[in-house]
Amino acid sequence: MTSGNAAVIDRTTPAMRLLPPSTNGSYSGSLLSAYLLTLFGVLTIVPGCIHSFAPDGGAGTIAGLDLSQNGRLVIALFAWAGATQIAFGIAALIVSLRYRNLVPLMLALACLERTLHVLNAWVFTGAATGHRPPEHYAVLLGLPLLFAALLLSLRDRATA
Repeated sequence: MTSGNAAVIDRTTPAMRLLPPSTNGSYSGSLLSAYLLTLFGVLTIVPGCIHSFAPDGGAGTIAGLDLSQNGRLVIALFAWAGATQIAFGIAALIVSLRYRNLVPLMLALACLERTLHVLNAWVFTGAATGHRPPEHYAVLLGLPLLFAALLLSLRDRATA
């Protein structure tokens, strides 16, 4: 219940339980950060769909992996990773478009995820064949942008 002229929100409907009222009005960070999170969400969903729905999940056609041994397992792992990418990307879109006060948290999670990508791709495991998929390079470009967006999201827009 609210008082005054504010509208009464029916929190009993399934839609309101799934997506409560927007919190965008309470976000004071950079709007550019929210827009970059939107872009990140889309750029996470697209490869997630490729990994989930392409016949080889992109493992052979994009990543250049040899699928002659354990190909079904590799494709299944790509599909699993794609499913998590789709879910994470949708969460990023929802936060960036409806719950902007969570933009700093979502960007911090994106920075963590992408940092782990960099470490696994370039430090820990690398590319056994010497071939690197496009994502290995894209993450090197995207990670600094995500960190910059995170820093901007933590600053008050009035002082920025």
